Amino acid sequence: MKILIVDDDPRLRDLVRLALDRAGHSVITAADGSQALTHAMRDAPDLIVLDVGLPEMDGFETCRRIRARSDVPILFLTARDDEIDRIVGLELGADDYVTKPFSPRELVARVAAILKRTAGPVTPARLENGRLSLEMSARTCRVDGQEVALTATEFGLLARLMRDPARLHSRAELVADIWGARSSISDRTLDSHLRNLRRKLGDMGCPDAIETVHGQGMRMGPCG
Repeated sequence: MKILIVDDDPRLRDLVRLALDRAGHSVITAADGSQALTHAMRDAPDLIVLDVGLPEMDGFETCRRIRARSDVPILFLTARDDEIDRIVGLELGADDYVTKPFSPRELVARVAAILKRTAGPVTPARLENGRLSLEMSARTCRVDGQEVALTATEFGLLARLMRDPARLHSRAELVADIWGARSSISDRTLDSHLRNLRRKLGDMGCPDAIETVHGQGMRMGPCG
């Protein structure tokens, strides 16, 4: 897979590049947001590792601009030990984050987890619930035939719920399914993705697509 690393620290770029290269990935690097935008559009990476604390155009703004043109998975690197920054980053459309300092092994594992949930067709090829449909091979979501732009994580969450629409899915189950059983992803991060997903579906006239049963979990609503 082709990975774009965006960080203004050349030593960290080299560390991450080496780790991902050893894991069998093809790696492109950028030192700032402008370079990142150029590579993202020209080289079509399969995933972007994006530092939040970039000079001039920070990682959040870079993410916004990439998201305006692409749904490529984005993994944030952040030195800020602040949950609000993490939630803001995920609300912008990032798929996960790693806090500095981190081990190269952890980063490679996070990259692998994102690529695994965004790769290849999944059976069945099409999932439907009321006015809502997912094309799994194309990874597209539609309401009444109109496409809804989802991030890789939002698509994964919706697909998980739609594969078994009547079943209540606990928060722990959803986190394990999407991020892995050993993930340290918090409920607030999951809520951030679900809130974005509900908003996008609601904007398309399907506000009841996901139901929450207090104290039990979530399931698909009628979306009728």
